Amino acid sequence: MKKFTDKKIVITGAGSGIGRALAIEFASLNAFLILADNDTSNLSETRSILREMQIDSACYELDVASYQAMHDFATSVYHNHGDIDILINNAGVTLMDRFIDGNLDDFHWLMNINFWGAVNGVKVFLPSLLRSENACIINLSSIFGIMAIPGQAAYNSSKFALKGFTEALKMELCESSVNVCSVHPGGVKTEIANNARVGSNTSEASRTKLLNEFDRLTYTSAEKAAKEIIKGVQKNKRRIMIGMDAKLADILVRLFPGTYEKIMGLEERVSRLTKL
Repeated sequence: MKKFTDKKIVITGAGSGIGRALAIEFASLNAFLILADNDTSNLSETRSILREMQIDSACYELDVASYQAMHDFATSVYHNHGDIDILINNAGVTLMDRFIDGNLDDFHWLMNINFWGAVNGVKVFLPSLLRSENACIINLSSIFGIMAIPGQAAYNSSKFALKGFTEALKMELCESSVNVCSVHPGGVKTEIANNARVGSNTSEASRTKLLNEFDRLTYTSAEKAAKEIIKGVQKNKRRIMIGMDAKLADILVRLFPGTYEKIMGLEERVSRLTKL
């Protein structure tokens, strides 16, 4: 897909971070944007930015974890705007907690948004996408869908699951007009960590330490990530790695699948987590 003029693009999690950056970049390429987020305040800010660019957009409040809400959203989109050309499943959250200390309610909460949110989106929008002559599904996984880190068992699980779902989907749709792409950002400067749900056994001091560590590992801006994703879509890529850190980690995991955690010092992180 080389050009995006008048292409109808659905972006979930468009109120901040990579979702907002994608909205801005696609707007500059004359696409028609259909934006969704559960945070209506942030979504309004995104829309205001687009209006300053003299770009109008359609905005919807949406809980991606609810299949019924996603179904109703897709119905409204079809009735108001017709078939879409690109679906970007970007909505995501994170959870800071060791699995042994956490509760399954938090685990399910994260999985319902990060994994089932994308599955719900694909399920309800796929018929529309298949009617397009040149369509694309973009699922935002993570480098943590390729490698795991301690303290992020739920997040890792959701992103590994999303990677598997996306890769199976791209094979199933290989003879259709829909390209399927899995995106794996490394450390990107967004608010996902600051907005993270923290386990009940994690103190505020521990949360601060974790946030500082996360901040040190973010090398890529959301704007740069959005540009890289769009370049990948233009080349019909099926897999997009964002940031040199993600690319290097991917290589390391391929070369040392059974010992990368030792090489990267991740087991030392476990001891730090137990002291938090």
